[in-house]
Amino acid sequence: MKIWQYIVLALKGCAMGTADVVPGVSGGTIAFISGIYEELIESIRSVDATALRLLAKLRFAEFWRRIHGWFLLPVLLGIGTAVFSLARLMTYLLENHPVAVWSFFFGLIVASALLVARQVGRWDWRSAAALCVGVAVAWWITVATPAETPETWWFVMLSGAIAICAMILPGISGAYILLLLGKYQFILQAVSDLNMPVILVFLAGAVVGLISFSHLLAWLLRRWHDATIAVLMGFMIGSLNKVWPWKEVLETYVDSHGKIQPLVESNIWPERFDAQALVLCAAGFALIYGVELAARAIGKRR
Repeated sequence: MKIWQYIVLALKGCAMGTADVVPGVSGGTIAFISGIYEELIESIRSVDATALRLLAKLRFAEFWRRIHGWFLLPVLLGIGTAVFSLARLMTYLLENHPVAVWSFFFGLIVASALLVARQVGRWDWRSAAALCVGVAVAWWITVATPAETPETWWFVMLSGAIAICAMILPGISGAYILLLLGKYQFILQAVSDLNMPVILVFLAGAVVGLISFSHLLAWLLRRWHDATIAVLMGFMIGSLNKVWPWKEVLETYVDSHGKIQPLVESNIWPERFDAQALVLCAAGFALIYGVELAARAIGKRR
């Protein structure tokens, strides 16, 4: 690949990382939008026993080729850069401009779901049923009540394993899964403070969960492609319940810094639609279709 292609992959990784720190938006959605989803799943799946044997025998070149290293490296670097650099920024934006942030992501996800529908080769009753299952599961997750959980190492590791699975599923936010597990603020604060013991335990769980789950997902995409894509589209549609910008706080909790944070929220219809929110929603929608048109134009030139 050329240098600019590595830069593009890193930027796509940055977009995924940015989404992954927002409770309600999935990095998997961004991977789907940017056209790297299936390659990403296959690349992660390739980190298997054969790859580990090559690594143990110090056959680095073969190991690197097997895991699609020149694809994974820029994407993972982009994700890591975004998570560590944008954790505080996203916290600030969500606290001070929540309607604007959620409006942008709402438009982005609506456009994404419409584009994902094109990837279903044939719509039949199986695809429709799979879509409904995806919508129902994602909707249920968005209305589930967050729990109070321990901060012991094993639960932090388990949280990493569960959240990373959600992070590669379009429409199911890994950050929101952490919120349900009662670990969102805890992990975000650890990242902001560079609390390495917590970060390393969380990452260990994430690595185990990611490699295990990617094998299952890759198998499903090969065996039942249309139904799997329909389920993933349903996840995105169901997640819109969480991303709706206008909310009423029903229950709150006090975080580790003594700040009051929303715990349970209910969607409401605004008395009037903020012009800024509408513009940002349209901008999110237009951005996705702009990327799609640009990708088609590049593809035709090739």
